Amino acid sequence: MAANVLVVGGGYGGAAAAKALDDVADVVLVEPRDRFVHNVAALRALVDPDWVEAIFLPYSELLTRGRVIQGRVTSTDGETVVLESGQRFTPDYLVLASGSGYPFPAKVNIEHNRDAVATMRTTHASLAESKRILLLGAGPVGLELAGEIKAAWPEKEITIVDRGQDIITGGLPDEFRAELRGQLAALDIELVLGTSLATQPPTGPGELGAFTVPTHSGRDVDADIWFRCYGVIPNSAYLSGSLARARRESGHIEVTDDLRVAGHSRVFAIGDLTALPESKMAKAAGAHAEHVADNIRRLLDDPSSSLAGYAPAPASISLPLGPAGGASYAPGVGVLGPKETAEMKGGHLRMDDYRSLFGLA
Repeated sequence: MAANVLVVGGGYGGAAAAKALDDVADVVLVEPRDRFVHNVAALRALVDPDWVEAIFLPYSELLTRGRVIQGRVTSTDGETVVLESGQRFTPDYLVLASGSGYPFPAKVNIEHNRDAVATMRTTHASLAESKRILLLGAGPVGLELAGEIKAAWPEKEITIVDRGQDIITGGLPDEFRAELRGQLAALDIELVLGTSLATQPPTGPGELGAFTVPTHSGRDVDADIWFRCYGVIPNSAYLSGSLARARRESGHIEVTDDLRVAGHSRVFAIGDLTALPESKMAKAAGAHAEHVADNIRRLLDDPSSSLAGYAPAPASISLPLGPAGGASYAPGVGVLGPKETAEMKGGHLRMDDYRSLFGLA
């Protein structure tokens, strides 16, 4: 009899881990949404309706032997997994890949595809009608969204407000930030740094409605629509018992160097959940999935096997500013400009890679 592996979460890491183990184990993937969301392309889909349907990929062709259950895990102590429906599982191996929440539109955390598509189209219509846009957060999401909006509607006025003194933090070189600042200036995107809003906008994020809000620096910002571009929250509230003791105050999970949850020999955690000092990106989640799948294969061959350690990748990034703009950085390569960034990511946003993962021609 094949071993049972249950994967919690069908995002970038969970889907890849489930597929990598499908030929050697009885895999069950539990995911609340009825389709995978290619969030890497969500900002493009917001400004270009032709992308909306494309970023939602069905799970039907992901696994050959295993199965995907649309449901939500309400608790697990590492031994038993309980779903909202009342179903219970006692897997031989458990992979926690429930990812993180992030404000719309950078992540589309809507369970039913039809509702997600409708929300994207409604927000697109509001954005198209607006003239002045306020983005809160000068990190990767805020800058990428600004670039996508300018590529679709060059005439729109965009203001980015961030309490930090510079754009993009986190171990990246000044040359990378300088490249982006130059492109932002050329696009006429205004940066208001070193301050924050003194009051919240009177409308909700993505809602159309003119307003003026003051900043703590005394500057007033006029806008017709706004979006929050910060605020990652790991999805780990369902952990119970000894598993919950591995959860940090931030919600991230402590893992050993082989990506097992501390204190649990058959429970692994991957992707945004982990407390690893590493960028929380789709690429990292995919690397975690590959590593964990290899380690579980070792245990299936020999339960006494020693497992391979995982080395977090050094800081790197590819940040498009629309289909033809942006900048990238990787150690040993250095800073790359808009042309190279568009070739690597900006033009296609790795859509074909994930269609292939999900078995779609």
